[in-house]
Amino acid sequence: MTAVGVLLCVAALLAVPGPQARLRSLRTPPVIAVRYRAAIVPVSAVVGAVALVWFAGVHALFAAVIVGATVWKRRRSATEKRKFRTESARLIAALDTVIGELGVGSHPASAAAVAAAESAGTVGIAFERASGHARMGGRAHDGLSVPDAAISGPLSIVASAWRIADDHGLALARLLGAARRDMQARNRFRDRTQASLAGARATGTVLACLPIVGVGLGQAMGASPLSVLLGGGLGGILLVIGTALVCGGLLWTDAITDKVCR
Repeated sequence: MTAVGVLLCVAALLAVPGPQARLRSLRTPPVIAVRYRAAIVPVSAVVGAVALVWFAGVHALFAAVIVGATVWKRRRSATEKRKFRTESARLIAALDTVIGELGVGSHPASAAAVAAAESAGTVGIAFERASGHARMGGRAHDGLSVPDAAISGPLSIVASAWRIADDHGLALARLLGAARRDMQARNRFRDRTQASLAGARATGTVLACLPIVGVGLGQAMGASPLSVLLGGGLGGILLVIGTALVCGGLLWTDAITDKVCR
């Protein structure tokens, strides 16, 4: 335990800057500060990996990597969902602006420019590009396609509605209103489905935690399962397999529920 404490102290000393570094950071450009903070993560990871291998073995390191990858995947998925909800709300608001501007007789390029000025993120960029295409004599719907965006699907629906209006001379405001209502209905359905699946997600999480509870109870009863799992050999192999099965179950549960919500 003393060696573990020493390693943790070394990692802390490497991560925390000294007084002179803090004074210099007041005059350091933001880019250098971001690079410094980014370097802390790999250094801490290396120190932690070395300490884990030294005191718990290679199998514990493999199990920790599996757990870390699972946590990273789930956090990334949650971040993407939040970003999609935010961008979707922005797109609906931008469509409201465009429809309102078209209703008072504005040109589609001007309406897209107003929506771009009042929007942020991918939505603002998309409508700014659409306005630019229309002002240069091009097709406005070509600027709405953003393949790598979180809301590339809804944007493609808006672009299709805009293209149909341009090709067939239909009322653009009416088609964009239909696209807006479709997106609102999809968002309501997605929210209701996610709320109804909250119990299934909680059940999957509880079932995944049962092996951990079992190991804790065995340790409390004096069976010493941790010494077996962290002792290498067959116990280490069982630790890696068990960790992979638990994390795989969590990811599989997420995949099933996400497929239902699409």
